[in-house]
Amino acid sequence: MTEPTTTPVTNHLSGTRPTVSAPSGVDPGSPDDPRLRVGEREVARYVLDPALDATHGPRPFLHPVRTLAGTTVTDALPADHVWHLGASLTVQDVNGTNLWGGRTYVRDTGYTWREDHGRIRHVDWERREPDRLEHRLHWCDRDGGILLTEGRRLAARALDDGWVLDLDYTLTAPDDTDVTLGSPATNGRPGGAGYGGFFWRAVAATPPRVFTALAEGEERVNGSAEPWVVLAGTTAEGAAYTLLFAGLADGDRWFVRGSMYPGVCAAFAFDTPRVIPAGESRSGRHRIAVLDGHLDRDAATALAARLDRP
Repeated sequence: MTEPTTTPVTNHLSGTRPTVSAPSGVDPGSPDDPRLRVGEREVARYVLDPALDATHGPRPFLHPVRTLAGTTVTDALPADHVWHLGASLTVQDVNGTNLWGGRTYVRDTGYTWREDHGRIRHVDWERREPDRLEHRLHWCDRDGGILLTEGRRLAARALDDGWVLDLDYTLTAPDDTDVTLGSPATNGRPGGAGYGGFFWRAVAATPPRVFTALAEGEERVNGSAEPWVVLAGTTAEGAAYTLLFAGLADGDRWFVRGSMYPGVCAAFAFDTPRVIPAGESRSGRHRIAVLDGHLDRDAATALAARLDRP
């Protein structure tokens, strides 16, 4: 495995200079990482225990995710945001712990390097099959203390000329502690930066098209609560693809980017912190259709209506 290069970055709160890994042909996964398959086709690798610096918010993630034709539609360790890791479930502020990676947004100060990064750890398997993965995880602070426990299921199935990733999870707070989920937006950042939740970093040679049934473009889609959102992109090799995301929980919002980088997040705390009371749970389910080619709005609407059919 190629070793990452490093870049020192000033910590504006403490004046120290933490080391931040930058990508240099990095593959943080293992040959033993599980794969998801649709029939005989491998459509995704699940990187279970990435060998990454703590500043990346190490966590299980999907990458590469591919269309049935083999086009890669996730990005990991991109130079613009090294801590973006394919498709993953993570939040920047969990009771003050940064599980997203990168700098933490501090009210009245801005983005700041802090020694507040935790890790989401795989604990054990409950089911491991070619088209279905179920396991338990711990969301941990920098010292290894458990912030949340999670049960997660990932499944892959065919749909028409594409396939669907079905992800559901249950996050449970400790019996004696409320857990608050926050975002840069809830911590004071303007501009609709309410990210944190299930996030998909995509690939695109030019800004992708982003739309819902009622809205078109990043500015109108970001912060919406539409039943589904589409990101339609084209890779540097000229391959067209469409991703259709569905499944917001009550109070969630879509966080989308297209001009700065291609990405979609089902955001838990877009503009208001969310609390999981002590001993209680928060559950979610997302379905992502992965297809070759570009869909128009009518075709996307019809596809969304079929997502939950057997």
